[in-house]
Amino acid sequence: MDGEAALNIEMIRAAAARLEGHARNTPLLSSPFIDEIADRRVWIKPECLQHTGSFKFRGAWSALSALDEATRAAGVIAFSSGNHAQGVALAAQMHGVPSVIVMPSDAPALKIANTKALGAEVVLYERGSGDRDAIGTQLAQERGLTLIKPFDEPQVIAGQGTTGLEIAEQAAAVGVTTADVIVCCGGGGLTSGIALALEAEAPGLRVRPAEPEGFDDVARSLRSGGIERNNAVSGNICDAIITPQPGDLTFPIMKRLCGPGLVVGEDEALHAVAQAFLRLKVVAEPGGAVALAAALCRQDQIDGDDVIVTISGGNVDPDIFKRALDTLA
Repeated sequence: MDGEAALNIEMIRAAAARLEGHARNTPLLSSPFIDEIADRRVWIKPECLQHTGSFKFRGAWSALSALDEATRAAGVIAFSSGNHAQGVALAAQMHGVPSVIVMPSDAPALKIANTKALGAEVVLYERGSGDRDAIGTQLAQERGLTLIKPFDEPQVIAGQGTTGLEIAEQAAAVGVTTADVIVCCGGGGLTSGIALALEAEAPGLRVRPAEPEGFDDVARSLRSGGIERNNAVSGNICDAIITPQPGDLTFPIMKRLCGPGLVVGEDEALHAVAQAFLRLKVVAEPGGAVALAAALCRQDQIDGDDVIVTISGGNVDPDIFKRALDTLA
């Protein structure tokens, strides 16, 4: 299915209506210290303050609330390294329906524990040798569950796109009408959703995906014009945004609407985590901080006096957070 045909701004607005009173409207933050490092005004959208610590709750609630009552009551299943897992688990719990989450065994312990605490049944698999799609499909068929995909699902993209509606309104309130909007990008659900929302509500704001080195499939795909795969499926602290390739639904949207991708190293992501804590009093996970890292470390690849970045998640294990804070020493 073509990504453009599967989704439109009206779906995003409808998702926003269903999310009203359930999701948090996260603020747009700034810091003169971060502005100085980036050599321009930086506006930060901290989705780490969203329910379950990431933007993923938006898409999960959007998808579950769009199901008919009988389908939803039978339960849902999802696969995720942690943030989508927690979003779906909480949305299911709030709807009073069962959830099963397929997670890689090397996912951060905090994310696995939180997902279980939210009432989900967690099924672990080996990231390097297991096939999460096959596992999820089999369990869905056996138990009559509805699969909520992490990014390549129209109602999930619509929910993530509500972040873009908020950015458009908040940017206008501070007088920003032209800027790059750097988005932490895995499969492209948040990136494509925000891009569609901004196309309609703030066309002067251009989305650009940010990814970790070695897992920059979206950046490479945008350059080549076709979907590119990563050689590896694990081995980076930015676990939240490691996916094999862009989605079949998300990539056509990103190809049409996004500017060139930005790529950062692990040390730069940790530096951004530290700066977010030091200057904004915000806790970010490395994968959720790559957009901020790009603003701080790729100044020469960004134009304009303003840049907007997402901090997409804050579910960081204490040892990784300590590593980040140690970079301040």
